[in-house]
Amino acid sequence: MARHPPPPVPAESADELETQFYEALQQGALERLMALWADDDEVVCVHPGGARVIGAAAIRASFEAIFASGGIPVQTEQVRRLQQPAFALHHLVERIEVSGDDGTQVGWVLATNLYVKGALGWRIAAHHASPAMPHEAAVTDRDGPTTLH
Repeated sequence: MARHPPPPVPAESADELETQFYEALQQGALERLMALWADDDEVVCVHPGGARVIGAAAIRASFEAIFASGGIPVQTEQVRRLQQPAFALHHLVERIEVSGDDGTQVGWVLATNLYVKGALGWRIAAHHASPAMPHEAAVTDRDGPTTLH
């Protein structure tokens, strides 16, 4: 009989939920990871360079395939937050280091995570990750010119 880890304790803050999310990614802990998602048909995940994945079953299948070779050696950097009482939007840089025959390779991902607060505490509603070049991972000057689309 397979033993499953206990579900995570409901997060009391979006920051706590984000910590649980990235720990589950690092450990390749599918059950723990899926327990963090909101119970809504419209939850969404976009993996770097991938298509939009909608719904818990599709998100589970995508992470199951990713975790087939183990967890993801990801570290978060440059986290920025927009916090409201019922939601939090975090945008950050994910740094992924993979060791191989050619030494350690570093990959950069720009990620946006949307967390919502409901009856069960904070949950993930969306995770969107896009591949980035090292120079794109740097924080741009907030006081500089801005262009929207």
